[in-house]
Amino acid sequence: MLDRLFRRVARSRIDGFERTFGYDATYMREVLEVSPGAFRAFAGIMKLSRHREGVPADVVYAAKVTTAAAEDCGPCAQLAVTMAEREGVPPQTLRDIVAGEVDRLPAGAALGVRFARAVLARGPDLDALRAEVVRTWGRAGLITLSFAIAATRVYPLVKYALGHGRACQRLRVAGVDVRPAGARAHAMIA
Repeated sequence: MLDRLFRRVARSRIDGFERTFGYDATYMREVLEVSPGAFRAFAGIMKLSRHREGVPADVVYAAKVTTAAAEDCGPCAQLAVTMAEREGVPPQTLRDIVAGEVDRLPAGAALGVRFARAVLARGPDLDALRAEVVRTWGRAGLITLSFAIAATRVYPLVKYALGHGRACQRLRVAGVDVRPAGARAHAMIA
């Protein structure tokens, strides 16, 4: 009885999420139908991905979009762009994040992109960037960006593992198609 009620409520939330963001959440439905317990666990990642403490939206979304594009998941990156648009991140800032035009970004967003890249690559500049994040937004800001990167990475990995991943080819920002930096060159289209 409770399991049926949980599934009904979860399906309704998935439906609303799809309508709100124009996103195909088929893989979430699959998880829910096969294992409500797994879906409950996955909901923890969803909550983690929404955590934001002391860091501006453009910075958090710089890290999220960079991460989703690096994982080569177009729908996940597009979802991050759409969410950023709805939170008021300026279109030109988003275009520059997607295109990897770090030098054109406001300082905070540029740091978000550089930090995400360094974390994903375990780059040699990671320690210096981490220190800069802490100086700028404190330890809570570091945790926020760490959660943003980690949680964003989970979605493409789960989608690809379940057979629902789609290559990152282009993203739409305020009605303009932009080629993502970091997307696999062979997958890009004009």
